[in-house]
Amino acid sequence: MTKKLISGGTLPAITLSTVNDGEVTLGSVKKQGNWQIVTIYRGLHCPVCHEYLTRMEELKDDFTKLDVELLTVSGDPLEKAQKMVEEHNLTIPVAYDLSIAQMKELGLYISEPRSKEETDRPFAEPATYALNADGKLQLIEISNTPFNRADLSELVESVEWIKENDYPIRGTYE
Repeated sequence: MTKKLISGGTLPAITLSTVNDGEVTLGSVKKQGNWQIVTIYRGLHCPVCHEYLTRMEELKDDFTKLDVELLTVSGDPLEKAQKMVEEHNLTIPVAYDLSIAQMKELGLYISEPRSKEETDRPFAEPATYALNADGKLQLIEISNTPFNRADLSELVESVEWIKENDYPIRGTYE
């Protein structure tokens, strides 16, 4: 069963291998006090993901100036994740082999391939999680389609505004 993540909560501590950096744990930053933005992408088969990750790479320095660490994740195996990195010269960490059980832990929508030509396994639809300096979920954006995603330029501006204005985590009413 898919779980719903809680605004102000934390990401499940899922540890995954990355194409270039060894291992990474979702919600764990390299430098204390940094934010982390975790983006789930559908996989190498998705043309929208190619554009999105290219744009993320272009904005990497803008996020870095805000003390934001980027991480992108998919259910692709290593070979496909490597190809995505190589095709787009990605320097942001790219994690792979997110399992269906882990997708459900993250509250993701999961789709079956439309054909064997598309891909060979079920895959997660896109999502973006922004964790603040306390490791709490400040922003949760989960989509069931490849087309509805957080605008990355707007995300840079939003993080900057939230930090400058000490804006609280929203959506916490129970």
